[in-house]
Amino acid sequence: MTMEDAKALSVDRMTDLFKTHINPGQLHFMKLLGFHKIKVERAEGMYYYDQDGRKILDFFGGFGSLALGHNHPRVIAARNKFQEEKRHEIAIAFMSQYAAALAHNLAACSPGDLDMVFFGSSGSEVMEAALKLAERAMGPGRPKIVYAENSFHGKTKGTLAVTDGKLYRAEFRLNDNTVRVPFGDIGAVESAFDSDPQIGAIVLETIQGGGGIVQAPAEYWQKLRKLCDQYGMIWVADEVQCGFGRAGRFFAFEHYGVVPDITALAKSLGGGKSAMAAMIASRDVYMKAYGTPKTAMIHAQATFGGIGEACITAVEAINVLYDENLIENSAETGAYLLDRLRALQAKYPKIIKEVRGRGLMIGIEFQDFSQTLPAALRSVVSMLDDKLKGSLSGFVGALLLRDYDVLVAFTEYNRNVIRLEPPLICSCDHVDTFIDALDSLLARGIISIVKDFVKSQVG
Repeated sequence: MTMEDAKALSVDRMTDLFKTHINPGQLHFMKLLGFHKIKVERAEGMYYYDQDGRKILDFFGGFGSLALGHNHPRVIAARNKFQEEKRHEIAIAFMSQYAAALAHNLAACSPGDLDMVFFGSSGSEVMEAALKLAERAMGPGRPKIVYAENSFHGKTKGTLAVTDGKLYRAEFRLNDNTVRVPFGDIGAVESAFDSDPQIGAIVLETIQGGGGIVQAPAEYWQKLRKLCDQYGMIWVADEVQCGFGRAGRFFAFEHYGVVPDITALAKSLGGGKSAMAAMIASRDVYMKAYGTPKTAMIHAQATFGGIGEACITAVEAINVLYDENLIENSAETGAYLLDRLRALQAKYPKIIKEVRGRGLMIGIEFQDFSQTLPAALRSVVSMLDDKLKGSLSGFVGALLLRDYDVLVAFTEYNRNVIRLEPPLICSCDHVDTFIDALDSLLARGIISIVKDFVKSQVG
């Protein structure tokens, strides 16, 4: 097929090819949500446009990959200029001015002594690099890494060992140099540090995404920093999803006045147009691991790490982030979204259990299904709550798309949570559109929502 052949594919033909060559099992879930009926023809700003010209408001944001929205004009212009001038891409034999500039920008954006940069193409890749750096810097006597319950750090073999998901871990044989603790429990961290002298590092998402948009209080992070210093541990902060301005600061950990030893960015770093990721480490930690000519190439960048066009895309993305005050907008619009959602929670307390988040990374947790029903039915249905987890969030997500042209996301572990990660260009008007849609849908009542979802599957 040519590029034009691909563009002209019908929805039915796309479905057939996806089932035949990509992931037939995944198609089952796409059909449940109605996603399989959509062929996106183009995307711009806050919206997708489908085959029928329908305008779909994006509150999904590619799991936090679209800070600048779809096809930001400045990012496209930078990429076009790069291509028109035939600039070099693969900088292995020679140094890359584009990788150097991006590393400079990231160091300038990073607090403390975070100034050594490693480039990759995905969050998993740079988190792998972070874990290897920590282990290497601590030496063979302290190879163990503490990680948190309900964590998600990637699906590659190394990151799976610190990703707390049975589905993803499956029956893979993983590294056993890990110690699991509850998220946000500083006592459990101190106990682990105190009881096992082989522990050398701790890896944590600053805001847990897959866990259901879960935060720890400021005191936790401040005590964690002190504990790491006290025990000589390395703290790795995974900011792949919550970083790049999404939480209302460039890094989410900046809210707490502390700085990790290693952090990682991906997703929105690519400006919505390239696969770009970065690990950023303190010079002291980096030099301990790879600071001599003999050790420098142990974990050097891969062929496409720091590729030219991806680097200038990220350079422009960072500049847009600051020039358009998108970090501030994330904080302000996110606060407005939280306020409006909490008003909905007060209006529908039997449906919405909790609203939480920071900036434009927000979770809406629905009640267990039994709690949404009349009192006479609750005790009977409660026995099925575990099996029904995720059903209500799925019904709501599917109907928001079908009836209101709004796209939302979900979370890996707490299936009762809808995840909202709209682009950071989101305005209060966009928030109002979303809230009005959700309000209208919830006003139908649970029984009608279930009936309408069932009709959507039959129709």
